[in-house]
Amino acid sequence: MSPAIGLISVAAGGALGASARYLLGLWLVSDANRVSWAILSANVLGCFLAGFLTALISHRVELSPAMQLFLVTGVLGGFTTFSAFSVNTLAIAESGNTLLAAGNVALNVVGSLLAVVVGWSIARMI
Repeated sequence: MSPAIGLISVAAGGALGASARYLLGLWLVSDANRVSWAILSANVLGCFLAGFLTALISHRVELSPAMQLFLVTGVLGGFTTFSAFSVNTLAIAESGNTLLAAGNVALNVVGSLLAVVVGWSIARMI
């Protein structure tokens, strides 16, 4: 695969993933100084799907390298929200609620890691 095809695959997938994340944010509106359920949902769901797709691609389904880049790096990379999560956590801490900020970190990191494991495990059982 040429680098140009890889770039187009990631860019197209990223546009879809970022658009889906934006729509999720409109649906799950939250206060900037509180845990954002939209960010948490995008991170956990995106990680679940990353684990699921990665396991399927590794063990069950043959996808072209371009399609793998489109789905995992593009769509899911655009959908998950680590930078938004980081800004949200800083806003919570800046508002003086460091315990909630730490809880936000724990929820996102642990929830996302567990989601990858669950997604991977489900895909391996199929």
